[in-house]
Amino acid sequence: MEPQKKRRDQRLRALLITTALVVVGGFAIAYLPNTLRPTSVMDGSQDERAAHVREKTEAEIRQRFDQGVAMLQAKNYEHALTAFHRVLELSPNMPEAHVNAGFALIGLKRYGIARDFFEGALALRKTQLNAYYGLAEALEGMNDLPGALGAMRAYLHLAPADDPYRRKAEAAVWEWGGKVNAAHSSVTMTKNGAGH
Repeated sequence: MEPQKKRRDQRLRALLITTALVVVGGFAIAYLPNTLRPTSVMDGSQDERAAHVREKTEAEIRQRFDQGVAMLQAKNYEHALTAFHRVLELSPNMPEAHVNAGFALIGLKRYGIARDFFEGALALRKTQLNAYYGLAEALEGMNDLPGALGAMRAYLHLAPADDPYRRKAEAAVWEWGGKVNAAHSSVTMTKNGAGH
């Protein structure tokens, strides 16, 4: 019996010594300056993981944006809209994604929602040139010619002389201006005629 009792005492002593060393070691690591503290895999990998996540997110944004543009050019408006919605989930402050979602909605003839996307883009960046153009088209689709005329004039004011859409914008301003003036003249004549 004597040897077993001795063995138990050694185990208990070893357990107490191990526990004490763990506690002392934990305190030492907790209170050592960062330069003396051993670097763990977790310390460096958190920054690496964050950079990796950012890189993957940016890659997905580029990929989805490019897919959306390709779908928009192919007049596949539903798929384009899906791609731009994903871009906006990942990067809600990207005015170009708002604009392209607006153009997809114009293709679907959902002019009111398209207007909201163009206005959202302009709230993010007042000089987003194609947002004014899209806003003008959305307002025309909503039969708001005075609003469309104002948005297209803003586009022309900001557009460079060699802008590829400038001629089309000038033609729209001329056409819409004529319609707005004709409607205004008709209202004026009706008011003057009603008074007699």
